[in-house]
Amino acid sequence: MQFQEWLRSLRFSGGDSKSEMDNLKTLLPSLPSSFSLSSLSLSPSSVVGLGALASLTTYWLVTRPRPIQPPCDLQAQSISVQGDQSCRRSALLKDDNLLEFYYEDTKTVYDMFQRGLRIAGNGPCLGFRKPRAPYQWISYTEVAERAQVLGSGLLAKGCKPNPQQYVGIFAQNRPEWVITEMACYTFSMALVPLYDTLGLEAMVHILNLAEISMVICDKEDKAESLLKIKEKGVTTTLSCLVLFNPFSAALLERGRKCGVEILQLSQIMVRSNINATPMTQIFFFFRLLPIRGKPKGAMITHGNIASNTSSVIKILEVSSESFVLPVSMFCHGARVGFYQGDISLLMDDIKTLKPTFFPVVPRLLNRIYDKILGSVTSPLRRVILHYAVRRKQAELSSGVVRNNSMWDRLIFNKIQASLGGNLRFILTASAPISPTVLSFLRATLGCLIFEGYGQTECTAGCTFSMPGDWSAGHVGAPLPCAMVKLTDIPDMNYYAKNGEGEICIRGHSVFRGYLKDEERTGEALDADGWLHTGDVGQWLPNGTLRIVDRKKHIFKLSQGEYIAPEKIENVYTRCVPVLQVFVHGDSLQSYLIGVVVPDPEVFVDWAKERGVVGSYEELCQNPDVKKAVLEDMMAVAKEAGLKSFEQVKDLYLHPDMFSVSNSLLTPTLKSKRVDLRRVFSEQIAQMYSKSSI
Repeated sequence: MQFQEWLRSLRFSGGDSKSEMDNLKTLLPSLPSSFSLSSLSLSPSSVVGLGALASLTTYWLVTRPRPIQPPCDLQAQSISVQGDQSCRRSALLKDDNLLEFYYEDTKTVYDMFQRGLRIAGNGPCLGFRKPRAPYQWISYTEVAERAQVLGSGLLAKGCKPNPQQYVGIFAQNRPEWVITEMACYTFSMALVPLYDTLGLEAMVHILNLAEISMVICDKEDKAESLLKIKEKGVTTTLSCLVLFNPFSAALLERGRKCGVEILQLSQIMVRSNINATPMTQIFFFFRLLPIRGKPKGAMITHGNIASNTSSVIKILEVSSESFVLPVSMFCHGARVGFYQGDISLLMDDIKTLKPTFFPVVPRLLNRIYDKILGSVTSPLRRVILHYAVRRKQAELSSGVVRNNSMWDRLIFNKIQASLGGNLRFILTASAPISPTVLSFLRATLGCLIFEGYGQTECTAGCTFSMPGDWSAGHVGAPLPCAMVKLTDIPDMNYYAKNGEGEICIRGHSVFRGYLKDEERTGEALDADGWLHTGDVGQWLPNGTLRIVDRKKHIFKLSQGEYIAPEKIENVYTRCVPVLQVFVHGDSLQSYLIGVVVPDPEVFVDWAKERGVVGSYEELCQNPDVKKAVLEDMMAVAKEAGLKSFEQVKDLYLHPDMFSVSNSLLTPTLKSKRVDLRRVFSEQIAQMYSKSSI
């Protein structure tokens, strides 16, 4: 009746149209069936207004935001394998046969690039820029030609066209990196990346392990660090360095003195008569893991990479082509832009490039989140921001992802513009991300944000969040290329029958093992081919996986850096005032914190020497004493060569020793890390609740 009264209140003049009322009835099914024009005192022209209303309603129905259609039932994203609830595979598969290739002609990385070349041709492939300049682009055709020429040059310098030929690369990401990679793939050679953080001993180990004679560097300082190895008299197989950038005559002379040839990239980029058939078989690609002592050479095959990439394409095949392009990139002819190499200029590079796809580590997303919240100082604006976020999150819960809502135009447009304004797809991996941050950024950035989980030994990912599932707190369901199962960890009270346990992976994306290291290969891969990750997972009712713990005492910080806490603790116990120390890191945080038990025999006198007097317990609560202990620990850490991310940034001084009797030490006097985390959970939370350090 209220609707009829509203219509009676309209005052128009003009024509007559029964059909318009019939249309309105269709659009508004709640209209009473007995309702008709004759029941109203409307002039014929009033129907013009009704027609306008009907048109507006029709327009809204046609243009209203629609949810993304998920590729499977979001309440059953994975399926048990042969009735074993602890072992699951993707619901996108028809049976237990895992996905190996998406396209029949893309079984290697070389094949993927060739497919992109056929699609894009002279279209842009690799982008770079100089300060305050627009991006310049190298075409697919030119990249393929340069790779062919460089590969021929490598062969002319003595490299062999076979999978056992390892070429080192010591450089930041830039177009030449990809060209070098493709040059190796074109002639069946394997690429071995080197990293600044490895250190001298690890670098020597890698060079000798893979018998690397040639390393391609970007800058002179990288070449100098490798020459220092030779200058120290350390035996390596290194005999040639090739640089992207120009270098000094002094470097050339240093190389001559220690028997290493130094060349400019252009010197080997010469066309030759050497013709090698581009690789068609699978060969090894290496990634080296700088953790737990000497680096391990993970043997990754092109089949591993192809199956992993194909699985992501399979998950996203229901989405528009623009969502598929960024994930498979070269396979679909996408263009890739590189930053200038200076992290302080990264945001300017992003604004200039205007990317549609943005792979990031959680640390960067955390910084964006902090910057957004930190920029809102007015209480009123803060209330408006959080209200707008809640409204967008309500849309997300119904599967709608967009950047053109009223809230986007009024509140979030500047945030989106700071990242170029064209973002359609973000992938975060390498470390967990806080559900709060993830949900907030999905709302404010107005684009798809997927989270993946995996490790080098399974190529990259083994789980991936599903389109349409914008909930947080999990890492998605298994990729179609792999099965994931949980196994018992009795010591930590995790049992597969309860849907908890160590995460194990088997499938086409699992690596072949570690180069020349059967012992470590046997530790990672069991007799049935299952990769044991050392992470502890939990199956959720909807078939997704949640990461809940770490079996081994190695973890990542939010920026992706590996941490071995026991090594760090051994360093800190060298400090005079420190008796015991527990180093803790959270994969949602970018820094470490510690719980320190001061040495009762020396602590009081040590503090007195620094002008602070008090009992042992009083000193433990004194902020000045805590600061002094932290400074002493920092000095010892620096002397021991700990990197910045390996050093604790805050402390809690605890007056009682860790012991077997209080269940904080094992009978062999090792720290019970799970119990230490639990006992000091309040102090840990307080230290991490402070502003970023």
